[in-house]
Amino acid sequence: MNIDTFSKLQKEGLISDEEMQRVTHTETTRLFSLHWEIKTALYLGVLLLSGGLGTLVYKNIDTIGHQVILLFIALLCIGCYAYCFRHRAPFSREKTESPNAFYDYALLLGSLTFVTFIGYLQYQYAAFGTAYGLAIFIPMVALFATAYYFDHLGILSMAITNLAAWAGIAITPFQVLSQNDFSNHTLIYTGTVLGIGLVAMAELSEKRDFKKHFAFTYRNFGVHIFFIATIAGMCIFDNWYFVWFLLAAGGVYLTWFRAFRDHSFYFVMLAVLYGYVALTILLTRVLFNHLANDFFLAFMYMIVSTISVIFLLVNLSKKIKQP
Repeated sequence: MNIDTFSKLQKEGLISDEEMQRVTHTETTRLFSLHWEIKTALYLGVLLLSGGLGTLVYKNIDTIGHQVILLFIALLCIGCYAYCFRHRAPFSREKTESPNAFYDYALLLGSLTFVTFIGYLQYQYAAFGTAYGLAIFIPMVALFATAYYFDHLGILSMAITNLAAWAGIAITPFQVLSQNDFSNHTLIYTGTVLGIGLVAMAELSEKRDFKKHFAFTYRNFGVHIFFIATIAGMCIFDNWYFVWFLLAAGGVYLTWFRAFRDHSFYFVMLAVLYGYVALTILLTRVLFNHLANDFFLAFMYMIVSTISVIFLLVNLSKKIKQP
């Protein structure tokens, strides 16, 4: 509320002194929202508790004992899930609101401790033998079920990350470049299929009207994984790089079309940036290799193309806001 505007109205005689006093009183006694501060504190609390649990286990493993640690993790997980089952809203195909502020964080902590429990069980006791994939597959299934049953986007992201890990792909920001072997052809094929599958899940969620608000998370992961895989294919497959470019170009077109339909500048930006990278790789392979390493041409291309992309994104930002 702008007090200065009301002051001008009072001076012009459009509102009375009594009305001005009411406006001033309302403004000075208005409650201040601590919504995001509380949410941030709760998220930090969950992260600190999870990290502290790991540190405690690491430093006191010889004195505490594996069984005691497993029992503590299991009890914490059961307690969190019991609380969430008790306070959950009835299941719905639509988005459901959390009953209270603590609910989401209890569910997140329960899911994290469940994943920790399964991983610890396999690491220490080889509970699944040599079937290492089960140590990822079982938490993945549990996380997907939890995300849908309790309607939690954060746990859905954890489930998709587990799905990618089960498929052999690391998709955290740091691990994308440090732990993925992009020279592995199987990894590129897997990433391409997984990306398409996640985008298909987004489309299915919206068309079936089943947890439609999950669509963005599926599409976000799917688009990134698909484009990274196809761009890696362009770099690795010397004889088939143009086929991978066509796949990337098809992904750019579909992402662009869908983004304009949904008025989503974020996905328009992804289409432009990934398309720019794919086109640059194509030009490098087709054109620049035949110009005897002309660094000046490459330098000029980078400057002109970068500026062009920036101007394109600015104009698209204005255009996409139009009805």
